[in-house]
Amino acid sequence: MCSKQPSPPNVILLVADDMGWADVGYHSDHVLTPNIDTLAADGIVLNQYYTQPLCSPSRGALLTGVHPIHTGLQNSVLMDWAPTGLPLQYKLWPQYLKQFDYSTHIVGKWHLGFAKAEYTPTYRGFDSHIGFWSAGQYYYNHTNCYNPASCGLDFRHGLELLTNATGVYSTQLFTDRCVHIIGKGAVQ
Repeated sequence: MCSKQPSPPNVILLVADDMGWADVGYHSDHVLTPNIDTLAADGIVLNQYYTQPLCSPSRGALLTGVHPIHTGLQNSVLMDWAPTGLPLQYKLWPQYLKQFDYSTHIVGKWHLGFAKAEYTPTYRGFDSHIGFWSAGQYYYNHTNCYNPASCGLDFRHGLELLTNATGVYSTQLFTDRCVHIIGKGAVQ
């Protein structure tokens, strides 16, 4: 008798910066988020989770399992012009998942460094990344102009700068990519 090994579970992690407790439907009647509510009902919601008040330290801690004071990210976010990133000696969550034959993808904001290619998502265990590397971007033209001296396009697929998405809302692009990855299988 041959028994088939069960498939490993799918893991989808949603991370949202600057989101309040009542900004999702499963915590409030004032915001309608039916798809997120379904994911929450069928999955696991981290309601009692300690996090940092800023995005880079939170992302770094989540991906490494190491408190930001040990990665050097405890004081602030990574500045876009910083010649560093999340230290390379730390193994990230997707790198662990690769050991179990998972495909790993990131969609949206990275903000953990890009001074060298080795700091970017596809060098840190992700099979693909579509999104931006910096602190933020304008939703329709995909530029980061928080520092006017270094204003420019920041929308990427892996290391490639995407120049054909101007005029399309970032959230729609991210949604389409997520649906593609989940529905069609992991494609580069």
